[in-house]
Amino acid sequence: MPRHIVCLTFDFDTMSGFIARGMTTPTALSRGEFGARAAHRILAFLEARAIRTTWFIPGFTIESFPRECEAVIARGHEIAHHSWAHVPPASLSREAEQADLVRANDAIARLSGRKARGYRSPSWDLSDNTIELLIAHGFHYDSSLMGGDYAPYWTRRGDVADLGKPYQFGEETALLEMPISWSLDDYPHFEFVRTPQTILASLQPARAVMANWLDEFRYMKREVDWGILTYTMHPYVIGRGYRMLAMEDFVTQLSAEGAIFMTMEDAAAEARKRLSRHRGAT
Repeated sequence: MPRHIVCLTFDFDTMSGFIARGMTTPTALSRGEFGARAAHRILAFLEARAIRTTWFIPGFTIESFPRECEAVIARGHEIAHHSWAHVPPASLSREAEQADLVRANDAIARLSGRKARGYRSPSWDLSDNTIELLIAHGFHYDSSLMGGDYAPYWTRRGDVADLGKPYQFGEETALLEMPISWSLDDYPHFEFVRTPQTILASLQPARAVMANWLDEFRYMKREVDWGILTYTMHPYVIGRGYRMLAMEDFVTQLSAEGAIFMTMEDAAAEARKRLSRHRGAT
């Protein structure tokens, strides 16, 4: 029986990403603050459709906006790990990365009553230590890598990439990867960011982006009998009114196409059983 799973995920960064990039002027911070307001309209829509989702929440947001984060829990959504300060792990020492990991997980445990099962790195940029740390701290899945599209896979540690030499694949682990893509993330399509070093000027039409996202699901349906497709959104991005309208219609179309909406934790558990059966048969 064909089964096509969709994970709607929300990176609830608020101001943390701006602060991590040194963008601490009032206007930059106010953009993140809008995410806390927009979260309420997103949660109301999801509740009306009876859809459970996964929210990757930095510890910064949990401690800065406790009421909004409690609302995510109250409506039955999964809380997953997204660092404490939204600093990419690849820029941290092992000790600093572990301290950030622990601090954020403690904040999640205080909010939800348990530590996170899932992890997504800020800016999707793992360090050489991240996989090892996630395993050591009991995580079930990561959602930061792009080595697949519809099929979760086991992460590896110890890969070696040397210029001028063949790629060396490391050891396969028991940590599941739930793959993602920049093309299925609202931020690069919709945001305008100006810093002294760079300008990101996307501001694409919302319905055009959602049409592409729907086609990705349709392709998965055509090509595989079983698959998981993950979409990534940010409340301060997708929460603008005209984008909300496009996203609401997109979800309606996904439902009509037969999408099964699941949290990432639940989808990862299903994927783990399938992969474990395959691993046991080899």
